[in-house]
Amino acid sequence: MKAVTWQGKRKVSVEEVPDPVIQEPTDAIIRITSTALCGSDLHLYEVLGPYMNAGDIVGHEPMGIVEEVGSAVTNLKRGDRVVIPFQIACGECFMCRQGLQTQCEVTQVREKGSGAALFGYSELYGSVPGGQAEYLRVPHADYGPIKVSSEGPDDKYLFLSDILPTAWQGVQYANVPDGGTLAVYGLGPVGQFAARIGTHLGYRVIGIEPQAERRELAARHGAEVLDFSKDMGDELREMTQGRGPDSVVDAVGMEAHGSHVGSFAQAAVGLLPDALAQKAMETAGTDRLSVLHSAIDAVRRGGTVSLSGVYGGTASPMPLMTMFDKQLNFRMGQANVKRWIDDLLPLVEDSSDPLGVMDLVTHRAGLEAAPELYEKFQKKEDGCIKVVFQPGLNQAS
Repeated sequence: MKAVTWQGKRKVSVEEVPDPVIQEPTDAIIRITSTALCGSDLHLYEVLGPYMNAGDIVGHEPMGIVEEVGSAVTNLKRGDRVVIPFQIACGECFMCRQGLQTQCEVTQVREKGSGAALFGYSELYGSVPGGQAEYLRVPHADYGPIKVSSEGPDDKYLFLSDILPTAWQGVQYANVPDGGTLAVYGLGPVGQFAARIGTHLGYRVIGIEPQAERRELAARHGAEVLDFSKDMGDELREMTQGRGPDSVVDAVGMEAHGSHVGSFAQAAVGLLPDALAQKAMETAGTDRLSVLHSAIDAVRRGGTVSLSGVYGGTASPMPLMTMFDKQLNFRMGQANVKRWIDDLLPLVEDSSDPLGVMDLVTHRAGLEAAPELYEKFQKKEDGCIKVVFQPGLNQAS
């Protein structure tokens, strides 16, 4: 089969690799019909290369058709249409029963001190082959896959794999009071959905983003929008009776711009041999923290900062005096996809499309276009906000 593979910093290629096969009774094999490019994939492309190996299959936002199931899988059959959550969870352990599927005790990558295994996401999360491919082996298929209707376009359901529950959890964790104000830093795919979810739930939403086309898209779905600036906190306080927003979602993470120290640290780590680079990332501050520090400054006293963007540095410096003095609340973590599906599935199936799932994709192509579109997405060129690969599609659109 064809698959998108990691080959080095800022380098992916489409290669012929062996088809996946059933390895455990709880496995399933899925024929991929759509698979998306996520902002988190750029972390592998740029920052987390020390944890990657040449030839690793990337991607963690797939959906498709069940081709084969293991002997212990009774909830799926050949021909079922399914969305695959980005994390691999058993559904039965203590953590899964708490709705913390990203901490699954069966699939935790203990040798790296990490939570549940993830598709296509480096040694940190199990080096499991990912979903930017023609076929995917799905472990724990007796729990993970989300069965969806055979009717309607893939885009209607695809984002249940990651970015829609990530945004939903981010807003839930933000603990916005009724009628309150939610600021969303970063209007990439997760930020777009976080802003739309906030509006859907009745909050005033202010989106902050340096790219004009991303601001325009968020404004189309009801958000007030601002360009990012060094005076962000003052601007937000002026809009909110001098207090600042009640809650902030940071949907940017370690790829944030504007931090020269973080940028230098990331570049320096990338020049080290893998073993040394891993150690540096695990013991040093390698994140670009301009957005997070701005969020801490802007949020009102007693407010909540919710982190949906991924951070990678272990010793990243934080303004603890300000955090303590302002009596701030923090929630964070990878999205527990299955926890939120009962809330989200009726919304994506609603014909009025209240979260705008049909108004996000800007680029669509076959797998062969992956190298070009990874670069466009990282550089934010050509209005690239969300990329969907469809195996077998010949041209980009």
